[in-house]
Amino acid sequence: MKKILLLLTLLITGGTLTMAGELNQPFAKGEINPYSQYFTGTTHLNRLVAKDEVFNSSIGNVTFEKGARTNWHKHSGGQILLVTAGEGRYQEKGKEIQILKAGDVVKIPPNVEHWHGAAPDSEFAHISIEPNLPNNSTTWLEAVTDEQYK
Repeated sequence: MKKILLLLTLLITGGTLTMAGELNQPFAKGEINPYSQYFTGTTHLNRLVAKDEVFNSSIGNVTFEKGARTNWHKHSGGQILLVTAGEGRYQEKGKEIQILKAGDVVKIPPNVEHWHGAAPDSEFAHISIEPNLPNNSTTWLEAVTDEQYK
C-alpha cells in the first residue's frame, strides 16, 4: 500500500517529492554556512559559482531556518538576491522591512547597509549574487537585534 501511495504522489507532483517540513527549492541547501559568525540562527550555503578568470561573479544558494538572518552588512560592489522559496525579510538601514516571497528580486546598490533572512515562522531561500568582483568586498557589521527584526 505504501508503494502505491508513493507512486501516486510522484505521478501527481510530476516526480517532485519533498519530505514533510522540507523547504521546496530548486537547489540543494548545502552545508552549514561557513560564515555563520555573521548570522543569527542556522543557515546553509551551496556555492553555485565561485569567482574565476572567466566568470567574474560569486553566486550562492543560501537557505535560512525560521527566524535566521544576516548581520547588518554592506557590499562595496552591490548584491542581487533572487528569492526561490519560503518567506523572508529584507531591510535597508533607515527604511521599513520588506516581506520577500518566491520570485522577488532585490537589487542592493553598493555600500547600502542592509540585512536579510527568514520570516519568524518560515524557512527561506535565495540566490545571492555578488557582482563587480574582484572589487566587491563585504563589510560585516553588528547583529540585527530581536527588536529590529520584529
